[in-house]
Amino acid sequence: MIFERLAPQQHDTLDGVPEPAENPRLVGHAAVTAMLAQAYRAGKLPHALILAGPPGIGKATLAFHLAHHLLKYPKAAEAPAELASPDPASSLFRQIASGAHPSVLHLTRPFDERSKRFKTVVAVDEIRKVGQFLSLTSHDGGYRVVIVDPADDMNTNAANALLKNLEEPPARTVFILIVHAPGSLLPTIRSRCQMVRLGPLGEDDLLSVLEATEAAPPDDPAARTALAERAGGSARAAILLTQYGGLEIAQALDALTGAKRPDIAGAHRLADAVAGRDQAIQFDIFNRRVLDLLSEKASEAAIAGDLGLAKSLSDAWHDAANAISETETYNLDKKQHALGMIDRLNSVMRPDFSGRM
Repeated sequence: MIFERLAPQQHDTLDGVPEPAENPRLVGHAAVTAMLAQAYRAGKLPHALILAGPPGIGKATLAFHLAHHLLKYPKAAEAPAELASPDPASSLFRQIASGAHPSVLHLTRPFDERSKRFKTVVAVDEIRKVGQFLSLTSHDGGYRVVIVDPADDMNTNAANALLKNLEEPPARTVFILIVHAPGSLLPTIRSRCQMVRLGPLGEDDLLSVLEATEAAPPDDPAARTALAERAGGSARAAILLTQYGGLEIAQALDALTGAKRPDIAGAHRLADAVAGRDQAIQFDIFNRRVLDLLSEKASEAAIAGDLGLAKSLSDAWHDAANAISETETYNLDKKQHALGMIDRLNSVMRPDFSGRM
């Protein structure tokens, strides 16, 4: 798929893959999009929405499609019963996609000019832009849309600042919070928003997304099914698995944690593969697989009634998440981090396994 890049680069931008703001195609979620369009047409669209679901399933793309719909049809009664498909050639689409539309505010992790890296959180300075944005009169009397993407990345001060805006929103203003884990939000924020849950994409939808990108799915039907299962219904995960070596990284990590004996050489090979200077995406894939493994094993232990092991794995998940955040924030040695994660997995998942990396 060849497209014109209009949107500013984000912390998770992938080459050859449109940003949600510039993606005219929304795959799946037909029931949710119909519900939102009909609620707007009936004058019953909530002033604040939480679009919740796993990463990479199209939540942010839906948010921008909804923003486009509201701005294209400022009179709700005249809006169609289905979300309008954005026209990439229209000035409305191009303004929204490039971040230049005065009625759409997109808040995400900002780029830090001093460190030349994207910040790891959405801090309070970003949320303060909401007050300034809402203080200005809408240029055409239409809707104003605030998209926080993802709201999971807000720190405590940012969340509290957003809460103040949600308590007394101006008329014709819609907040859309993109959320991967609703439990990460303040209960007071959740109580002021309408929760809309989006499920993982089915195999056909997932492959349809891949076929429209540079990350073409495998030709073999069995391999396609295996890819869909590994991706867990996430188009982003499927792209990472096919285009950035994600499948090989996950398989290597799974093999290391499932080996009968320590494979120190294999651990170092994997750490070298994900810790290079230009391997930021691979490093992220590695870390996500670590967290997924711990989460999966914790769920299995809980279902099996081994609550002690489940708690140990849950604690290890939180420790691993903190270690990932610290490594990113303080730019720590990535290879040592990767080796430490492999050792951590082996220690908690198999206490009898000895083999420091």
